[in-house]
Amino acid sequence: MAKETKTGKPLPAVPFLKLPEDGEPYLEGHKCKACGAVYLGERSVCAKCSARDQIEPTRLSDKGKLYAYSIVHRSFPGIEVPYVSAIVDLDGGGTVKGNLINVAADPAEIPFDMPVEVVYKDALGRKDKDGNSYVSYFFQPAG
Repeated sequence: MAKETKTGKPLPAVPFLKLPEDGEPYLEGHKCKACGAVYLGERSVCAKCSARDQIEPTRLSDKGKLYAYSIVHRSFPGIEVPYVSAIVDLDGGGTVKGNLINVAADPAEIPFDMPVEVVYKDALGRKDKDGNSYVSYFFQPAG
């Protein structure tokens, strides 16, 4: 992870989370200009159509649908359980894994294809050994 800036602002928890100085946080994907496939992380070749050097950064949607999830009852010491680990298909392309919050960790309360939205907040108050704080993304039921 990079060192905290001189302004003391929180850092992004993952490289594809962007925190612009003059705007709202967002998730950045990379889209193939040849076929429209969307990926997290930079690449020079499209895994779908094999086009080379046709990938460009794109802002991912903050809306999507729940594709799959797992309720975690056992975790690393210091991590509260249960929590819901989810995979979400974002509107317009891109599939992202993250935690689903503001919903009971009960399968009866979590329907597949449930509309969700991305929210950005403090990464559960945790700091690294240098005292840096982080911003992360979470999913919650769309309201």
